[in-house]
Amino acid sequence: MSNENPTRQAGPGPYADPANPALPQSDFRLERSKAALVVVDPQNDFLSPSGVSWPFFGESIIENNTVEHIGQLFEAAKAVDLVVAVSPHYYYPVDHHWHFGGPLEKVMHGINMFGRKGPTTLEDFEGSGADFLEVYKPYILDGKTIIASPHKVYGPETNDLALQLRKQGVSQVILAGMAANLCIESHLRELIEQGFEVVVVRDATAGPRVPEGDGYLAAIINYRFLAHALWTTAETIEHLKG
Repeated sequence: MSNENPTRQAGPGPYADPANPALPQSDFRLERSKAALVVVDPQNDFLSPSGVSWPFFGESIIENNTVEHIGQLFEAAKAVDLVVAVSPHYYYPVDHHWHFGGPLEKVMHGINMFGRKGPTTLEDFEGSGADFLEVYKPYILDGKTIIASPHKVYGPETNDLALQLRKQGVSQVILAGMAANLCIESHLRELIEQGFEVVVVRDATAGPRVPEGDGYLAAIINYRFLAHALWTTAETIEHLKG
């Protein structure tokens, strides 16, 4: 394993880590016996070019090679029999009658992002925007992966992810999925508050690029302050192999 600090990404560009950071280097050490891979929202509406949010996220997804990297993480985690969990995002018809919501919530409801017919039916689910990306299904639907109940806004406070991880003896989380400055950052913050050590896989996520700003850049900055480690997919796989 390389002696270089895996939390520092060198190279040019706005996402490169600072040459002289003020924050200390990470001393996180992965222990596979108490770790899990958690993938947030590996769904068509985020990651497929046909998904409703692709115009906002597609450029960042392509640049980070996010789809392939998430697949590599699934494969590597399964190869070492790591606990794997998915935290999906679903909206049912009753959710569209909420009395208030933030700006992005209004957008998601307006474009029917993650829309399902209801909590007790899979009518029109297969291949829909709410469905898992097809290439991930062999990993997610293998009967071993934890599929948490849906989170409803951004964080896992409204689903059973933390409970499911605790029941598996997990205290370390490798976090990947979508979207960088929204659900990933919200999951990161809540899992930290719940007492988990959290690694974020920086190139297995992506963010929106809109006039309001570059969501991926905003996330990377906050990850440096919050995450116990910030790794690339290649570094994460190297650590998983031990």
